Amino acid sequence: MSLLRSAYRLIRREAQAHRTAVRVLVGFVVPLFLAWFLVLFRSSFANSAAALTFIAVITALAILGRRVSGFVASVSSALWFDFYLTTPYDKFTISQRANLEATICIVVVGIIISELAATGRRHSERAQREADYVADVHQLAVLASGTATSSEVIDFVAASLVDILELRDCVYERDVVGDPYARIIADGTVMHVGLQWPAREIGIPGPKSEIEVHWRGESLGRFVLFPTPGAPISLHRRIVAVSMANLAGAVLNRDEEHRPRN
Repeated sequence: MSLLRSAYRLIRREAQAHRTAVRVLVGFVVPLFLAWFLVLFRSSFANSAAALTFIAVITALAILGRRVSGFVASVSSALWFDFYLTTPYDKFTISQRANLEATICIVVVGIIISELAATGRRHSERAQREADYVADVHQLAVLASGTATSSEVIDFVAASLVDILELRDCVYERDVVGDPYARIIADGTVMHVGLQWPAREIGIPGPKSEIEVHWRGESLGRFVLFPTPGAPISLHRRIVAVSMANLAGAVLNRDEEHRPRN
């Protein structure tokens, strides 16, 4: 299971790097193609209208791609607007103040639009992540209140913690042996060697950390975390993680109480 998770994360990182390269290329090339098209009409098409056309393309790339697409498209649009659509043509020189102002506006407005699109995307992704957390907690509650075994619940919680805390892996230990690792406690605080750890800025300390499983004041083991170095984890996500671990404790306690005594 851990090998599969590691392979999945490696593939996802490679795919992300590939997507970034594609976004940069698209952000650079699309304004160039647009400029070539507008060259056909530059004798009858006002430069102000051409500038607005570039802004529309930048907006589309910033919304459909990422911030990097919008930034690259802003610079690329300004370059090709200057080179192909301002006099003297086919030179990176601007002889009229109005064209210079239009070129500057393309860059500035493009960057602003890219930032606004990125901010909106972040809010949307955050809302989706929180909805996913609620769905995970609900599914865990259904498992805990049903006939699921403790091993099934543990597997579900471990997989959820990997996603919520961006871990490399997560395993459950019933018998805790040795000194404790850095620990996420009930209020989401990360304690490491007796000090509060800034997990939101620099991630959960590793190579191993833990969430101790409690139910009605009794310790029932711990989930050992294998954090991804440098991945910042918000307080909200840490609180959700601890809540899920302790909900698993309810099932562990139930199975312990119903285990036949010798």
